[in-house]
Amino acid sequence: MHLAYPAVLSALLFCTGLYGVLARRNAILILMSVELMLNAVNLNLVAFDVWLSKTAEETLHSGQALTLFTIAIAAAEIGIGLAIVLAVHRNRGTADIDRLRDTAEGHESREGSAADGPDTDAPATGAAAEKAEATA
Repeated sequence: MHLAYPAVLSALLFCTGLYGVLARRNAILILMSVELMLNAVNLNLVAFDVWLSKTAEETLHSGQALTLFTIAIAAAEIGIGLAIVLAVHRNRGTADIDRLRDTAEGHESREGSAADGPDTDAPATGAAAEKAEATA
């Protein structure tokens, strides 16, 4: 088998994962795209390990060992990443990356802020009302 076949497949997988990371807005889909990119790297590691072991007299299988480490790191990354995404979804009510970034930077509209004066009799609107309803 030629080295070009797994290398082209790995490049296609990596480009698909890169497109998913750059174009998606959902945090879970971004994590899945990162996993796709890591699997493309694993495919390259194993393919080059097999290709180099045919030319070398001593086979160390270092590519396959690195693949096992990559799989372990990917599993830990997905576990921690999903825990973070679920915690953020519980607190903010969304997993949309753009909306999370906007609220982190303070770009959300603040109706009834301190500049308008204290108005405690006004009904709560927007995200504050949704959070109040969720906690009630």
